[in-house]
Amino acid sequence: MTDEPRLSHIGASGEANMVDVADKNDTVRVATAEGFVRMLPETLALIREGNAKKGDVMGTARLAGIMAAKQTSNLIPLCHPLMLTKVSVEITEDAELPGLRVTAMAKLTGKTGVEMEALTAVSVACLTIYDMAKAADKGMEIGGIHLLEKSGGKSGDWRR
Repeated sequence: MTDEPRLSHIGASGEANMVDVADKNDTVRVATAEGFVRMLPETLALIREGNAKKGDVMGTARLAGIMAAKQTSNLIPLCHPLMLTKVSVEITEDAELPGLRVTAMAKLTGKTGVEMEALTAVSVACLTIYDMAKAADKGMEIGGIHLLEKSGGKSGDWRR
């Protein structure tokens, strides 16, 4: 046996497999991810002032991100369905982008991690921001989606 990194979802003959987590211990697992939507300063002002045509952009995106985290296993083929105990989505204005930064945290006590749930929450929240503000700014850019940190499980804690 080797200590080289390997892809856990790839079988010996190269086929995709769902990882068997039956023998893993339940631990508290938390993951936090981040991304952004860059936009014109005028678009950011519309969102800040609540004047986007479709309504409350940040509130709707927050809810979309939470809902998306709960649906991750329906979107990513080899993800396990999870009983999340907490999902939070924070959206903050960043004048230097200019735009909005999205941070999501997913948590549970279980046998597998929640990195994909946090990343999915960020991705869908960013897409929702784009959808709700695209009438004002089709040139918005979604980017920087990445894992900030994770804790729990056999592999332990990790921080970017």
